[in-house]
Amino acid sequence: MRNDVLRAGGHRQQVWLQRLQPYLERARQPVPMVVEGQVTRVVGLTIEAVGVQAPVGGRCLVHAPGSVVEAEVVGFADNRTYLMPIGDSRGLMPAARVVPVGNAYDARVGEGLLGRVIDATGKPLDGLGPIDYDQRTPLLGRPLNPLSRAPIDTPLDVGVAAINALLTVGRGQRVGLFAGSGVGKSVLLGMMTRYTNAEVVVVGLIGERGREVKEFIEQILGEEGRRRAVVVASPADNPPLLRMHGAWLATAIAEYYRDQGKHVLLLMDSLTRFAQAQREIALAIGEPPATKGYPPSVFARLPQLVERAGNGGPRGGSISAFYTVLAEGDDQNDPVVDSARAILDGHVVLSRELAESGHYPAIDIEASVSRVMNEIVDSEHLAAARRFRQLYSTYERNRDLISVGAYQAGSDPRVDEAIRFHPKLLSFLQQSHKTGRSFDRSLNELLRLMGNEAQETGR
Repeated sequence: MRNDVLRAGGHRQQVWLQRLQPYLERARQPVPMVVEGQVTRVVGLTIEAVGVQAPVGGRCLVHAPGSVVEAEVVGFADNRTYLMPIGDSRGLMPAARVVPVGNAYDARVGEGLLGRVIDATGKPLDGLGPIDYDQRTPLLGRPLNPLSRAPIDTPLDVGVAAINALLTVGRGQRVGLFAGSGVGKSVLLGMMTRYTNAEVVVVGLIGERGREVKEFIEQILGEEGRRRAVVVASPADNPPLLRMHGAWLATAIAEYYRDQGKHVLLLMDSLTRFAQAQREIALAIGEPPATKGYPPSVFARLPQLVERAGNGGPRGGSISAFYTVLAEGDDQNDPVVDSARAILDGHVVLSRELAESGHYPAIDIEASVSRVMNEIVDSEHLAAARRFRQLYSTYERNRDLISVGAYQAGSDPRVDEAIRFHPKLLSFLQQSHKTGRSFDRSLNELLRLMGNEAQETGR
């Protein structure tokens, strides 16, 4: 009898120990202390709080009556912490609670992203239902050892003859698309999206008008382009922090596919809007302006974003990136334009004069350059491209004399040759946005045009 009682007591003790096990495990784990704060001031886009302890980049929830505002820590001074709201900040009141909820934002990624349109937080905008995310990755990416990157040695077909033949882009190259407003940047991006031979296309529409986002997706990108594309849209009415998150998220998605060994084409429209968003944040927290109203942090953020593109490591993936840069007032010496030109591997300049004359794509061949072309094409291709440029430049230098009839035929054999070739050069450079011209076709047409019919490439 006594043994039965002892056994029953031991069984009950075992049951109680099993029930208490989760609580014992929780007690062994240290619970981080969350130090809340309260709002003391809201000026423009900036929320000032005291008492809160959170790192720069940390997430916080601001509890307002009837709503909760998500915000990110963007700076601090003395005992004040500066936060920037992710969404609408209406409803905030003095002394509202500020509760830290995490160290940093991350990006949700997965195969279910292909063919979808999402906002800067990863939420779908296309009405096609929820997205199946299966991984998370740092929003700001993981830095790559520069010595582990594969060299750029393979041409990338973008489907545009002027770029394929005369400004050849390599896999892993980062190129700037410099232009003023209304000269065909978005159309050129759409052409590359549809006709490139990249396996995945990631499009970041940062700071654009909402109407342009819908037009780009439905008219320029189209159903064919959307099948292998991911579009991240953060329009102009989004808070500046959300516009920056859109650019970071598009790059993080491109990194996800690159790490799988895929060749990715990243198109970001535009790098200027990203810089302007950083300027808004920096000025709001008191950073002094330096160059034409841009604080120094803007020029630190640009290379941090751009350097994430490029070739990967042993898996062989790549991110070839085109960043549009808005030259305000067609000023090619704008601070953002000048900074982007220095950190990118080449630039394609779109000319308003060509666009106004009906020449599309309005690529200014003389002002554009690919810094890796010499390393990735053969000598025959390079010689034909140089001769094309020489003929084009010779005509442009003498355009005024030719236009007014002041040039006499026979005065200069080089000018005579340029005049004879000029209509063919213009015909080669022009291309309808509804048709693509592959790398092979572009090169063969260039060689034939330059008188190399017998030496057509077999590429």
